[in-house]
Amino acid sequence: METGFGYFATHDAVRPGVLAQLVEQRGHDALFFTEHTHIQASGEPPVPPEGGTLPRRYAHTYDALTACTAAGVVTSRLRVGTGVCLVPQHHPISLAKTVASIDHLTGGRFELGVGAGWNEPEIRNHGVDPARRFAVMKENVEAMRRIWTQDEAEYHGRFVSFDPIYSWPKPAQRPHPPVLVGGTGPRVLDRVLSYGDGWLPNYAPDVLDRARELQRRAADAGRRVVTVVMAAPADPAVLEACERAGVARVMAWLPSAGLDRLQREMDTFEAALAEARGE
Repeated sequence: METGFGYFATHDAVRPGVLAQLVEQRGHDALFFTEHTHIQASGEPPVPPEGGTLPRRYAHTYDALTACTAAGVVTSRLRVGTGVCLVPQHHPISLAKTVASIDHLTGGRFELGVGAGWNEPEIRNHGVDPARRFAVMKENVEAMRRIWTQDEAEYHGRFVSFDPIYSWPKPAQRPHPPVLVGGTGPRVLDRVLSYGDGWLPNYAPDVLDRARELQRRAADAGRRVVTVVMAAPADPAVLEACERAGVARVMAWLPSAGLDRLQREMDTFEAALAEARGE
C-alpha cells in the first residue's frame, strides 16, 4: 500500500516544491493539492463539508495545477495530483491541455482527482448551475479523455460541445493520467464506474466496506479501479484495515503551516504506518 499527503498549499505556508522534495525524500509516493478558485465575500459564510467555520486557507491557496507543476518539476519519483480539481469550474479544452502538459513535463507522474464542488456561490460564479454540476463534470471528463487520446478530438454533449480539434502535447501516461473521482455521496461508486479510474474518498467509517463493494462491481464489469483514501488518520488499526481492504494508497492531510509543524505531522503519520506494518 502506497502512502502520501494532501495539502492546502497557501502562499504563506511551506511552498509546494519544498514540501514535494521533503515528501519524496521521506519515501512517500504522492502529494495532492486542493483547489478553490475563490471564496465569496458576501452573503452567509460558507460551511465546509466537515462542518464548523471555514478555515482561512480556503481563500488563500495557490492554483492547484500550478502547485502540481511546481512540485513535479523538482522531484523525480513523486506522483503529484489534485485532491480535488473542481472540474465544472474549468473549460474542458483548456483543462485537458493543462493536465496533459503537467503529465508530459513530469514524465507521467500526474493524477487527476476530480470533484463537482460543494460551495454553491463559487460554482455559480463560474457560470455553472450547482444542480447540474455532476452532469457537467461527467461531460468534461469524457471530453478530456477524447482530447488526450485522439489526434482529432470532438465532443457533443448537453453542456460541452466542440467540433474536431488538434491539441498537443498528449499525456505521457497511456491512455491518460488516472482520473480519481472524489466524494462519498450515495452515487459516487456509479460515477467511478462510469468515467473514473479510481475512487478518492476522505476516510470515513463506511469507506472500506464501500471500497470492497466497488471492487466487486468493477470485477463484475471487467474493470480495474483503485481506491485512494484521503484524510487517513494516524491510527495504526485504521491503516492496517485499509491495507486489508485493498486500498492502493493512504494519504494524510498536512496543515498549511511552517516546516517544523509539517515535519511533526509527518512524523506522527509515519509512526502509525510503521506500527501498522509491524516495523
